[in-house]
Amino acid sequence: MPTPKKAIFNWSSGKDSALALYKILQNPDFKIEYLLTSVNQQFQRISMHGVRVELLEAQAKSIGLPLKIMQIPEMPTMEVYENVLTETLTELKKEDITHSIFGDIFLEDLRKYRENQLEKIGMESVFPLWKIPTQDLIQEFLSLDFKTIVVCVNERYLDKSFVGRIIDQDFINDLPENVDVCGENGEFHTFTFDGPIFSEPINFEIGEIVYRKYKQPKTQNSSNTACDTNATDVFDFGFWYCDLI
Repeated sequence: MPTPKKAIFNWSSGKDSALALYKILQNPDFKIEYLLTSVNQQFQRISMHGVRVELLEAQAKSIGLPLKIMQIPEMPTMEVYENVLTETLTELKKEDITHSIFGDIFLEDLRKYRENQLEKIGMESVFPLWKIPTQDLIQEFLSLDFKTIVVCVNERYLDKSFVGRIIDQDFINDLPENVDVCGENGEFHTFTFDGPIFSEPINFEIGEIVYRKYKQPKTQNSSNTACDTNATDVFDFGFWYCDLI
């Protein structure tokens, strides 16, 4: 039997990450050494959607994999972000880690960006969900008894009523036609709290629901959105967040 390749898994805490991790854990070609997550250094929340670090740590404990956190400033330039990423991955490579695994589905530009960043330090990328129709993915996710809650929505696509909801068939049926069922265009983000990769469910309570709107960065090469989107008019819209405690 060939020796499995050592890999890190880019863990967002959401449903696509959970399903991609479920699939890669069944692949004998890879051995996951760490979950890797970007965290807002100032607020100690996941950069993507504001979930508290305590819940991220609870996920990693239940999954049974070591967690590696990248501390990112609140409003980093792309240069700052890439410097932290390069430093982190360079250290991980010293442990003979050769691959980095992502839950992306169909965003070509994002995949190319990830591949380019990894190529600079001599690592390769893996995309277990790539090009699988999102309708199929969400049904597989639910059929496996994963459970996930919506923690952020972009008001460009969804109103306040969608944040804080558990994703089930009713949620899917309520989505507008222009919204991808997996939120792959940045329409919404999730926190997964139960399913076959967890030894026990993650306990939490639903806290405050808040609205935030972000200002346009001074330079094009920076971003200060947590619940991000690829739309060029992202700063014309705000985001609803559901705090989990």
